[in-house]
Amino acid sequence: MKREHLSELAAFVVVAEERNFTRAAAKLGTSQSALSHGMKRLEERLGVRLLTRTTRKVAPTDAGERLLGTLRPALESIEEQLAGLSEFREKPAGTVRITTSRHAAKTVLWPAIERLLPYYPDIHVELSIDSSFTDIVGDRFDAGVRLGEAVAKDMIAVRVGPDLRMMIVGSPAYLAAHGLPRTPQDLSAHRCINLRLNTAGGLYAWELERDGRETKVRVEGQLAFNDTDMIMTAAEAGMGLGFLMEDQVHDAIAAGRLVAVMEEWCPHFPGYHLYYPSRRQVSPAFRILVDMLRDQAAHR
Repeated sequence: MKREHLSELAAFVVVAEERNFTRAAAKLGTSQSALSHGMKRLEERLGVRLLTRTTRKVAPTDAGERLLGTLRPALESIEEQLAGLSEFREKPAGTVRITTSRHAAKTVLWPAIERLLPYYPDIHVELSIDSSFTDIVGDRFDAGVRLGEAVAKDMIAVRVGPDLRMMIVGSPAYLAAHGLPRTPQDLSAHRCINLRLNTAGGLYAWELERDGRETKVRVEGQLAFNDTDMIMTAAEAGMGLGFLMEDQVHDAIAAGRLVAVMEEWCPHFPGYHLYYPSRRQVSPAFRILVDMLRDQAAHR
């Protein structure tokens, strides 16, 4: 097979996955016109239509889906083998791609990456910040980082962070004006600041627990954000009660800008885990990052 034919097949996979010539061309570092002509040459050579084109999107035909199903695992296997060759280098090299939430990126991943990269100049790390659950196999990530209770059972999971805790907080001025809530039922009489979930688009129900009794509370208020930094800003401004990570509000509580309430209803829960498919061969670069995260977690 000629080299250009292999390039066209690899390009077809990107187009079929992106379902858009503009995005695929940007990902491949080529022009939309050149990519479109390449796909036409591939279809003419194979004698079948692989892509259905409209003015808005591109989609694989039945033949295209069949070819994609063959090419995707083959290309992934080639990528894994190429990554494995870095074992023969004097220094580990390669790119590690991880999907993660913003909080996990800041509190767990970044401290390890900041320590790692100066010692390994040929290792590159790409973090995709996304609070929704990502198909790490389909989207070609090496791993994901999520809360331990949310990791799928068919994945290898490595504990990379301590137990976490959510806290209900309000400003001193707000609590002086509206009183202290003491039970989940009391929250119905308070202005609460909601979190809009990026995954399903719904509002997050506050998960509380005391003496083994779990309850989820649908709170109400004038404000809702899909960003926890804005919830904290609004809480400090006296606009209502917020439900935030303990480490996020620690300094504000210590400084007296926020006050924690109902602490007995806010227990710790399993922290972040890095997860990846058990069948995937890991690269030396990935292994080094995992070891760094493990060591970091052990000394916290």
